[in-house]
Amino acid sequence: MKRIVVLILLGISAFSNAQQKLTFNYDSAGNQIVRELCLSGCDPLEKQTKELKEIEALADDELLKFEKADVLSYYPNPVKEELYIRWEMQENVYVRAIHVFSVAGHLVGSYEPSANANNQNIAFHNYSNGIYAVILYYNNGDQKSIKIIKK
Repeated sequence: MKRIVVLILLGISAFSNAQQKLTFNYDSAGNQIVRELCLSGCDPLEKQTKELKEIEALADDELLKFEKADVLSYYPNPVKEELYIRWEMQENVYVRAIHVFSVAGHLVGSYEPSANANNQNIAFHNYSNGIYAVILYYNNGDQKSIKIIKK
């Protein structure tokens, strides 16, 4: 009888100290995309909904950059249908070619923007899900590469 009472008391104390809510969600690359922590009094109606934005409606601060001073930005990552890449024009330096490589190193797409272009849309809807490398080749020999995840 004493054992039953002790087990019941341990069970009650364990449930009273249990976490109320703890949620972590990750994308396919392992990046944390949702983080919720609520210890008591959680209201499920407070969930915020994200609005999908058209590419034309994007602000500069929403584009992903390697660092603040970088001249290359892209959206979205992970990509489902189309990747939008934009770069800042520099004096006598322009992007001469853009290549898309699979994780196995195979060239799956090639683009040649004009010398006065500062952006490129790349269709990913025909590619299978996975990780891709997008490499921008500049006329002065420099290269910039970005890792893109296709969902």
